[in-house]
Amino acid sequence: MTKPPFQTTDFTASFQIQDRPIRGRVVRMGEESITPILARHDYPENLARILGEAVALAALVGSSLKFEGRILVQAEGDGPVRMLVGEYTTSGGVRGYARYDEAGWANIERLNKGKPPHMPQLFGPSGRLGLIMVHDNPDIQPYQGIVPLNKGTLAQCAEDYYAMSEQVPSRIRLCVEPTGNGEWTCGGMMIQRIAGDEKRGDTTEAWREAEALFGTLTQGELIDPELPVTDLLFRLFHEQGVRLEESRIVDDRCTCNEERLLQTLRGMPDESLRDLVEPDGTLAIDCQFCGRHYTLPIESVTGPVN
Repeated sequence: MTKPPFQTTDFTASFQIQDRPIRGRVVRMGEESITPILARHDYPENLARILGEAVALAALVGSSLKFEGRILVQAEGDGPVRMLVGEYTTSGGVRGYARYDEAGWANIERLNKGKPPHMPQLFGPSGRLGLIMVHDNPDIQPYQGIVPLNKGTLAQCAEDYYAMSEQVPSRIRLCVEPTGNGEWTCGGMMIQRIAGDEKRGDTTEAWREAEALFGTLTQGELIDPELPVTDLLFRLFHEQGVRLEESRIVDDRCTCNEERLLQTLRGMPDESLRDLVEPDGTLAIDCQFCGRHYTLPIESVTGPVN
């Protein structure tokens, strides 16, 4: 499903700087996507921001996939935030979830006095960021690239991923902010350098120029409802010219279902599952992403209980 590129929110789109070896993508999310994800869980505000960034990053990366499937941006470690996941499917659905220790988070907020935490504070010295690409075709194994979470922001760590795992110089900006009454807005943009070849020649100078222009991008511009993306891109790259491709709708959409849940549960030891059985002989499972409740007979997972 697509809409014109001048849509103001809940979309992602690619763009190309004219006659330059630079490609990019942009995302904006609001009431149809990031708001229900963050409103569904009572996260501390700064944690909600970072989860929103993970969802935005998943949309930026996932919207470029050339196959049907999904991408997970997964951060984990042994700090106050144990796990944080943003997911984008190629049909445009997004979802997100975070697991954290309340006492550890409260200690961070006391230390930072309201300032945003950096990644090592959140995930500890062993923190790592994984970008996991999963094909809908079950015969194709998932691909995963991992980098340390040792920079200040999630965007900076993602730039390291592209530099180390993909050898693609990239610049990324993400912004997530509450707008009142439980609503959230989110914006993100990335640019990437296309490698030189016989036709393009050396792309170093063009990349430096694009980096400098991208460096003028502010957080406020990423989420300004009065600044359409078409105008924002023109503001940044008007001297070179920029072409925005047709946009794709992004919405809050969980991929959980009973069949997928059964597959996961059947991979667990029977003893572990039987410890979770309710008195009526069922397993009660809640989706951590969307909160949907499933009640399954234990026999549907393990066979008859002795």
